[in-house]
Amino acid sequence: MTMTTTRKPIAQMVPSERIGGPFSITNAQMGMTVKGKPYLRCLLGDKTGSAPARMWSIEESTFARLSTDGFVHIEGETQAYQGELQIIIHQIDPIEPSPEQLRELIPASARDPGEMFAEVVALLGTLEHPSMKALAQTYLADEHLMDAFRTCPAASKLHHAYLGGLLEHTLTLMQIADRVCPLYPRINRDIVMMGLFLHDLGKTRELVFDRTFGYSDRGELIGHLVEGAIMLHDKAQQMMRETGQRLPAGALTVLQHIIISHHEKPEFGACKIPSSPEAVMVSLIDNLDAKTVLTLDAARPDQAAADLGGNFTERNWAIGTKIYKPDPLAD
Repeated sequence: MTMTTTRKPIAQMVPSERIGGPFSITNAQMGMTVKGKPYLRCLLGDKTGSAPARMWSIEESTFARLSTDGFVHIEGETQAYQGELQIIIHQIDPIEPSPEQLRELIPASARDPGEMFAEVVALLGTLEHPSMKALAQTYLADEHLMDAFRTCPAASKLHHAYLGGLLEHTLTLMQIADRVCPLYPRINRDIVMMGLFLHDLGKTRELVFDRTFGYSDRGELIGHLVEGAIMLHDKAQQMMRETGQRLPAGALTVLQHIIISHHEKPEFGACKIPSSPEAVMVSLIDNLDAKTVLTLDAARPDQAAADLGGNFTERNWAIGTKIYKPDPLAD
């Protein structure tokens, strides 16, 4: 089969073609083949997506020059493997991308961050309790934090792993709650809405996202749940100093509990199990959006990928199973 060399976006790649050019590289690891030879396994990506990659013959000195998470120029080819696209690398070199290249290599939300942020602000404007309104305004007045909120991904590799992903995820959660809370008249809507706005804000300090996505030292040592609870304590103190407004007794604790419990279980990273109606609702809504988006991205990506056969993706460790791809009602 004749193959031509081209720099094609990941989402448009098909099997059996030569490829070459700059890509992001993440999770670069050395493995050993069954014959005891070292090989490289990693994820290569650009703004349209990512794909698993292998380099079956690599010198340890070459691997030592690569960043675990960084940017590389590769020459290679694509192949179909168990219904998924895989990249086989023939040559690899680390690079420092130009600003123009960087915009092509880092994924970003398709939605305009200014529009999404305006919708979040509008939903916060529906809060009714004076202390919740004051707390929301204290956060919104922090321009540095809000700039990071508009830019930060929601994760380094899983759901909403693109610039603006945290904002998009948070907006969707608040929109879901806006529709669901009226079905449960005894739930405190202000607590749920504020809890969803705050639940992942610690990721603005947990993650680094000016190049490839990864974890800051504070992210590795503290994490976004504890970071978010610390941030909330500081903002509550700031609100009291600047406005004279105090949170009612227990409100700070309840909101901090939502932040540190929204991962649901300790084995999923939660510091505590959700222990109030509002904490349970926040955790469930968060899980709903994260897992739905994760499985949709795996099974039915926005950009049409090549049909490589097979009705299932590879096993997704975050879900714990393979994902069934077909939509039986689609034309």
